[in-house]
Amino acid sequence: MTYEPVESKYVAGQPWVGATLTMFAGPDGVMGGFAAYDPMTNKKVWYNKEKFSAWGGAMTTASDLVFYGTLDRWFKALDAKSGKELWKFQVGSGVIGNAFTYAHKGKQHVGVLSGIGGWAGVAMNLGLTNDTDALGAAGGYKELTKYNAAPGGGGLTVFSL
Repeated sequence: MTYEPVESKYVAGQPWVGATLTMFAGPDGVMGGFAAYDPMTNKKVWYNKEKFSAWGGAMTTASDLVFYGTLDRWFKALDAKSGKELWKFQVGSGVIGNAFTYAHKGKQHVGVLSGIGGWAGVAMNLGLTNDTDALGAAGGYKELTKYNAAPGGGGLTVFSL
């Protein structure tokens, strides 16, 4: 990204960076990824590229599954040891929340809230188109409109295991 500091006053409750940003994909054409690191060695175990930043949280199960969501609407399950994608489902909107799990009447469920928002969604949800609008989010995430048919909308998706 490019980063140009600008003088600006902080207003409580409002986004504030103090700079004009222009974000763009890296040389490999992607803006993010999802990775596992060994905390004892601080070494990367595996890394999966993602088209956009992976803003949602991850949930790992006792059976070594990792669940997470993407800004382009995918809810994924990976093998925690290898990073191999085992399953994915396209939810209604981008995911910036955490996967969750619960049991009900002896059956295990996993789910996720979707609804593109935050910095990535502000430009799309407000119709901003200049690359530097929303502190650079409009330029960096303009392609999200192709993946999120209902800007500002959201949903809850739950699966039974």
